[in-house]
Amino acid sequence: MARYSSKISNKHMVAVRFSSMGDVVLTTGVLLDWHKKHGTMFTVITKEAFEPLFAHHPAVLNVIGFDENDLRGQTQAMNFRGLMEKYRDSPLLDLHRNLRSAMLARIWRDAIICYNKMSLARRLFLWSKGRFFGEELRRYNVPQRYAIGLYDKKDVPSAEELRPRIFLSDEEKAWAREKLAPLRDGNAPLVALHPFATHEAKTWPMEAWTRFAALLRQNGVRYFWVGLGEGLPEAEASRSFINDTGLRELSALIGAADALVTGDSGPMHIATAVDTPVLAMFGPTCREWGFFPSGPRDRVVQLDMPCRPCSLHGSGSCPKGNACIEGITPERMLDELYVTLAHDES
Repeated sequence: MARYSSKISNKHMVAVRFSSMGDVVLTTGVLLDWHKKHGTMFTVITKEAFEPLFAHHPAVLNVIGFDENDLRGQTQAMNFRGLMEKYRDSPLLDLHRNLRSAMLARIWRDAIICYNKMSLARRLFLWSKGRFFGEELRRYNVPQRYAIGLYDKKDVPSAEELRPRIFLSDEEKAWAREKLAPLRDGNAPLVALHPFATHEAKTWPMEAWTRFAALLRQNGVRYFWVGLGEGLPEAEASRSFINDTGLRELSALIGAADALVTGDSGPMHIATAVDTPVLAMFGPTCREWGFFPSGPRDRVVQLDMPCRPCSLHGSGSCPKGNACIEGITPERMLDELYVTLAHDES
């Protein structure tokens, strides 16, 4: 799996993770932990859109971002050869392990450390309806699976030690407080709502989100909307930052909220990374895939259904009408939100 021993000390490594946004966020705590323990600085290779996630990160020396045109055909080959020549004396930490990162690893001259995706275990768990490999999959979340390449399995740090981290500047925090000031009401909680997901089965339809928002208004809970997507009713425009922020602004807004309510999504991990409590609903995906939020105040709502999980990524059609996610009622989420907010106050 790896051409590297964790006993070898190296002051610079190259870490690669191209996508998706949530997966990239989950690398941040792994880099920070290794940096704290060994003093290693990292050059991060990712997609151009995700470069901002590493701003101000104390373990990151440099970020190299590629757009899709940079990662095609001969252009990709030339870019990868250039990276290899520039960083030939640094180990490569492959935190993606897809065809694209494998092409980079193939030409790398120094040691290669690989992400343990536990792909076979996940597929056998899914195929067996949870009979096989459940304990093994629950033992390591995704940041811990990233770290297995750096540590022996028995020495992998805890999920808390590898919790993702996004470092906001004082100016970014002040900007978010100013933007949200008109929505605040004294000491009443202010909650961020993220109603989107890569696959629609991983979050409520918009009608359920608007019912939830109505419950919040009825109970005096202030809220605002974040994310990228369509379908928000026009009546909610005064509370919406949807399609109106970059990753740094999104992180700052979530960081200024008292909680984030979301499905299984990338902003869920951003909230954990900026110390905002998460209340997340999980439907077709499950804890064994390794993506549960890992903050000390984070909470997950899910239904006990024998057909869960039904896929590795939450894609595909559902003969039960996405009952695993739509069966989670706005009323239940409101009750769970009160628990989240009360726990935050304590």
